[in-house]
Amino acid sequence: MLTSEIIPDVIDRTPEIDAVVTYANDVKVNEGNELTLSQAKSAPTVQWNADPDKLYLLAMVDPDAASTSNTKSLQRQHWLVGNIPGCNIEKGDLLTEYNGPNPPQGAGFHRYVFLVYQQPEEITFTEPKLTKESRSERANFSIRKFAEKYNLGEPFAGNFFQAKKD
Repeated sequence: MLTSEIIPDVIDRTPEIDAVVTYANDVKVNEGNELTLSQAKSAPTVQWNADPDKLYLLAMVDPDAASTSNTKSLQRQHWLVGNIPGCNIEKGDLLTEYNGPNPPQGAGFHRYVFLVYQQPEEITFTEPKLTKESRSERANFSIRKFAEKYNLGEPFAGNFFQAKKD
């Protein structure tokens, strides 16, 4: 993740392990590979080396939503699920419904970053739940500030891909 400036744009250090992110038709996310918008339009499966007795938070953010040349530490949130028991995302609390990549025409490649945090305990999240129709509320998000607010520390696992408008 260091080579694509995810550090320091999104997080402060490299996660310990890679999250295994797989879209339909066995399309895998692999440390910055390029995916098409159609390949990533539906929510992927995400796996990590989870302790089944611990809770996790999964985030997918686009740090290039404001501008690929000036990220200002703000991102667009594409997916946010908390209180995930082990790797069972379906049993977690859906905070932000999955919304696939959709960068503007001519904006070039955007980075889509998956981060997994191990939670210290079950969390009652105070943010409003966002649906696919919640467009403007997804902007100006900072996973760094969100992690600080809920005492999540640094991400445990991560991965990312790049996509642009065809």
